[in-house]
Amino acid sequence: MASKKPSATIPTTIIITVNNPVQRDRIRQEKKMKICISSEGNTLDSKVDPRFGRCRTFIIVDTETMAFEAVDNAGTQASGGAGIQAGQLVASRGAKAVLTGNVGPNAFQTLQAGGIAIYTGVSGTVREAVEGFKKGLYQATGGPTAESKAGMK
Repeated sequence: MASKKPSATIPTTIIITVNNPVQRDRIRQEKKMKICISSEGNTLDSKVDPRFGRCRTFIIVDTETMAFEAVDNAGTQASGGAGIQAGQLVASRGAKAVLTGNVGPNAFQTLQAGGIAIYTGVSGTVREAVEGFKKGLYQATGGPTAESKAGMK
């Protein structure tokens, strides 16, 4: 009796598209997030402050609706720990990302521990920064971009 040869197995590829409800919801949730921008003022038309820990104001923005809240930064005149305090404040407001000019090592560590993405090198107005974020123009920062206490200089 002749033996049967095993049939060849055809590899199967699964393609997940945006039509997949789980992925679609995840993408939608990512676009519905609160982000924090270091600001020199308290409106969307204010300039982005190049300092994080010692910026004048944090603007917390809902990226979907552009609704925002301006929060005064108590650490502007702190003699130390401004970055840590700022990072804790941002985390307490539910922000998932920070847009700023620079971030020091203490703020970077605090934000990173809170699972908050950090984007540096941001300039222009707060509104322009948010629009750039929504368009994917920024890359997350892999480490501090300023020395400790650089905002005091």
